Amino acid sequence: MCMKPLKEKISITIDQDVLEKAKDAAEKDDRSLSQYINLVLREHLKSHADERGMDD
Repeated sequence: MCMKPLKEKISITIDQDVLEKAKDAAEKDDRSLSQYINLVLREHLKSHADERGMDD
């Protein structure tokens, strides 16, 4: 049986202009804001780890 990864709710403070751009991008990508932010963070962290020669 395959289980979905666990999710955790958090609270952050974000600049209004960044939030508006993220909302627009999420809508264009047909994703929720939460899904979009998760995807962007995952890609950024993977890229950053790749630059440092680290695994996930």
